[in-house]
Amino acid sequence: MRNKKLIFVIISSIFCLCICMILSVAYGVKSVGIHDIWDAILGMDTDKFEVSIVAARIPRTVFGVLGGAALAVSGALMQSITRNPIADPSILGVNTGASLFVVCGMAFFHISTGNQYIWLTFIGASVTSLFVYGLASAGHGGVTPIKLAMSGAAAATALQALVNTIMLPNSQVMDQFRFWQVGSISGADWSDIRLIIPYLIVGFVISFSLASSLNTLALGDDAATGLGMNVTYIRALAAFAGVLLCASTTALAGPIGFVGLMVPHLVRLLLGPDMRKILPLSAVVGSCVLLLSDVAGRILGRPGELESGIVTALVGAPVFIFIIRKVKVRAL
Repeated sequence: MRNKKLIFVIISSIFCLCICMILSVAYGVKSVGIHDIWDAILGMDTDKFEVSIVAARIPRTVFGVLGGAALAVSGALMQSITRNPIADPSILGVNTGASLFVVCGMAFFHISTGNQYIWLTFIGASVTSLFVYGLASAGHGGVTPIKLAMSGAAAATALQALVNTIMLPNSQVMDQFRFWQVGSISGADWSDIRLIIPYLIVGFVISFSLASSLNTLALGDDAATGLGMNVTYIRALAAFAGVLLCASTTALAGPIGFVGLMVPHLVRLLLGPDMRKILPLSAVVGSCVLLLSDVAGRILGRPGELESGIVTALVGAPVFIFIIRKVKVRAL
């Protein structure tokens, strides 16, 4: 019975992802037909206006698939290592640390390329995560989920104050940063995808290889240690993978909320706490959520568009509140 349910959920999720990808290339300020999509994929009638629109949207769709998967898996990792079902990458100050380094790069080094954004977000997120982890490990009892969450919240508050201090006096930096900070996958092209792919591959490989270890870690630190696991190493490696996935996507798309928070929670309600199921399915569902949010932003914002980060916040917050009020949260 459980295998049938798992197979059904997997097939349904993949089918939904295919539908979302079709919607992503078909709908927007200018909608196109299925035959135009096929022509663009097959390289036919490339001079046709509708086909050129599809060709321009395909990189955006692919980036949405990769970014949604990365954010969702990153959220699942953060929830697992903190044993908190409503945690997301920001629990370790990842987004705020990345934002601080990006705004510093804009203000003092005039960064402009995607590779520069990736390195700055990764360094900022990594340094912040290490600081938060070190802060949480201080004192009696070492690192605990509560201390980790509290340290992350305190660091995020302090770093946001620094972001505002650097950004507000400079109107040019403020204009540049505020558009990045909203979060959007618009403007993505094949060069962005080629740039982000190596980082995502490393993050996904580490994440999926840690699935069994994270299941053991869910038993508690004492039990995991008793079974011969190096708890500190596993938690640090999972945090590294989560930071890498989140920072890589955030560098090019900006900080997009809700995906890493909500998607693993929904998957856990469907399939239980097994990380071997949660991680890959979260990747698929996360892609669906980000693509649907991007399409909704294009349709609702006609003749312009709403950034996907705005849509995820508008739709995700009330849905998340409804679920945690109506559905019993499974323990991690």
